[in-house]
Amino acid sequence: MSNLERDPAELLCPPEASAGPLVRVLAPREVPLGGPRAMNVRRTLPQRGRTTIGAWCFADHYGPDDVEASGGMVVPPHPHTGLQTVSWLFEGEIEHRDSAGSHALVQPGAVNLMTAGRGISHSEVSTPGTTRLHGVQLWVALPEASRHIGPFFEHADTVPVRLGDATVRVFVGTLAGLDASSGASADVTVFSPLLGAQVDLPAGGEVELELDPAFEHGVLVDAGPVTLETDGADAPTRVEWSELAYLEAGRRRLTLRAAETPVRIVLLGGVPFGEELVMWWNFIGRSHDEVVEYRRQWQADVIGRDNADGRFGTVMGYDGAALPAPELPTVRLKPRS
Repeated sequence: MSNLERDPAELLCPPEASAGPLVRVLAPREVPLGGPRAMNVRRTLPQRGRTTIGAWCFADHYGPDDVEASGGMVVPPHPHTGLQTVSWLFEGEIEHRDSAGSHALVQPGAVNLMTAGRGISHSEVSTPGTTRLHGVQLWVALPEASRHIGPFFEHADTVPVRLGDATVRVFVGTLAGLDASSGASADVTVFSPLLGAQVDLPAGGEVELELDPAFEHGVLVDAGPVTLETDGADAPTRVEWSELAYLEAGRRRLTLRAAETPVRIVLLGGVPFGEELVMWWNFIGRSHDEVVEYRRQWQADVIGRDNADGRFGTVMGYDGAALPAPELPTVRLKPRS
């Protein structure tokens, strides 16, 4: 998914040190994507005080949306650099096309992972048969050693695994404590240690999950509320719908409890990301000048149609124009010491 904000802020994301309580609850902010009939998303990453969880650097939660009322998802071709996009649906279906030549559907129970590397463009449109659209769109920052690789796309089905009262689907990485032979790992490529999983609990259900203590974790609530406990915390924490609970590294277990309603959460994890990032619109770079150059190339090569074989290529099969980049902010960001 593109970041379709009309006036996106440029964010400098220095490596973050752990501070504050072991569990911190982050509230979402509502972001309209596009015009008057825009689809709204609830964004919990990045935000003030927490821009990454491992290499996860962007989390949009949307739906369930009535497509007839909202218009669904119509995201024209747009660029990305220096990241991977992870598309995960609870309901509905989205058609994906990209300039690496990929054409695939995003459906519940399967993950679509697109690696932008040095540059890619793609489109996303909800299919005509979709009446309700509901899911998350996640970005992963690529480390310096991998961020200039060639772009590619992967699709993988996931396997539901029973754990306590819960049903778990791992869509990125591996969940600690689960045997690899259970099928609870995702066959997609990542460039830093990561975890992405959906966990479902029935009303009144409970599950204890083993955590990798090298990871920091996030618990994004899609259906809830949920009560969570982790080792070292003084008391349980209640997390409401669409909130994101951040757990600092060093935790070895996480207990989730549902009350009178079922719970569905997305569990994110990763080794703390130790590199400085500059994020603006759909680009991730390492400096203001780098992001300025990405925008210039997109506007010239794709919007101006000067070079169809440039950094971002061409999305074949999309019936419509590509998305122009917004104006850059007038303030230049400088790295923090």
